Amino acid sequence: MKPMIWHPEPKDKKVNQYLNRINREPWLFILAAILVLVCVFTLLVLLGIF
Repeated sequence: MKPMIWHPEPKDKKVNQYLNRINREPWLFILAAILVLVCVFTLLVLLGIF
């Protein structure tokens, strides 16, 4: 049975660097999606009026 105490392994540092580089909050995508939805909704409302 393995010991329950965890010790960092040499590859853990590389994995953490990779995750820090890749995992970013998708705020830009969320804001862009909201902007597109608002524009499409506005376009549909304006086309529906005429």
